[in-house]
Amino acid sequence: MLLKLFEDKKTTQSDYIVSRIDDHVFIRIPKDKQHFWSPQLHLEINKEFDKEGSVIYGLFGPNPTVWTMFMFFHFLVAGLFIAFGIWAYVNWSLGDSYTFQLFFTLFAVVIWFALYFGGRLGKKAGMAEMHELHHFMRDTLRSVGIHAED
Repeated sequence: MLLKLFEDKKTTQSDYIVSRIDDHVFIRIPKDKQHFWSPQLHLEINKEFDKEGSVIYGLFGPNPTVWTMFMFFHFLVAGLFIAFGIWAYVNWSLGDSYTFQLFFTLFAVVIWFALYFGGRLGKKAGMAEMHELHHFMRDTLRSVGIHAED
């Protein structure tokens, strides 16, 4: 019943993009209203076999493309940190100059902090849209008399 409810919302409104794959419902902001940090709401609706009800699990998350890009940058910075750290250690143990390598090892830490705080700012930038997605889900459920716990 709930899966059908969200599937029907796909055609009866145009404020959000609703898509369904099996027991999963994805609610997104339309492309023309999206910004780089726009979140999406992923709902998993599981039917309880011993009862007549369903359990809804929800997860707010970033756009998968943004998430993949951020993970790529984090792994790249971690790889550079390890590579320059090893290079600095080898030069130090050989008695050669290791200033360049040490600088880039520490610079990788600075880049990682910049990525971390950039992600935190992005999360804050998408907070209003997270509330909009939550209200849409809640109002959709209330339209059939289901009161979702906040």
